[in-house]
Amino acid sequence: MAVIHRTTMSPTKLELLASWLPSRPWYVATGRAPELGKAGGFRLDDPQGEVGIEFMVVTDGSGDTAVSYHLPLTYRGAPLDGAEEALVGTSEHGVLGKRWVYDGIHDPVLVERLLALLEGRAEPQAQSATDTPDPTVTGRFDGVGLTAVTGPTAVADRPHGTELAVRTAGDAGEPLTLVVTRVLRADGPAEGRGQVTAEWESPDGSRGRGAFVVVRGNAG
Repeated sequence: MAVIHRTTMSPTKLELLASWLPSRPWYVATGRAPELGKAGGFRLDDPQGEVGIEFMVVTDGSGDTAVSYHLPLTYRGAPLDGAEEALVGTSEHGVLGKRWVYDGIHDPVLVERLLALLEGRAEPQAQSATDTPDPTVTGRFDGVGLTAVTGPTAVADRPHGTELAVRTAGDAGEPLTLVVTRVLRADGPAEGRGQVTAEWESPDGSRGRGAFVVVRGNAG
């Protein structure tokens, strides 16, 4: 169970993200520095209790139209070997000390928990409360078992989002693609073999709901 500490981080998460976001191919450039605000999200527990896992939503208000981004993040007490390019930055946590913050889709602990959420084996947790399930987050997969593909090309940032190669369980498992939505839009269920849906707060105070993750076939 992840414990939510009421403390400080220096630099803050939003400060780290404001420096990192413009380097992403899916970032909607405005010609100005990002002006970020928290807009929601949820957490998953690491069964080993070592890695913080957060699916964070931030809204950038620097442009003419506000844009909400979905940012899977992990927080670690030591560097993750081989993940230098996925490092968002480091921050000093008021209770836990120095933390390494990663783009979590490159972190095997987050990926394993995300697949568990899709399969109904992990319970989503409230973003800012300890031991509090979040029933507004739903996950489903129309199949049996998912496993991540490893290797240098298994994760790819695209203009529309981030793609992760996965396959169904077994030696001859069906190849699939897990598409992580980065720019969130409130819409109906996405087409695919599975998805994670969740809510966030729009700049006008209304609640949006849409797909955070979609599982697609090779032709999907």
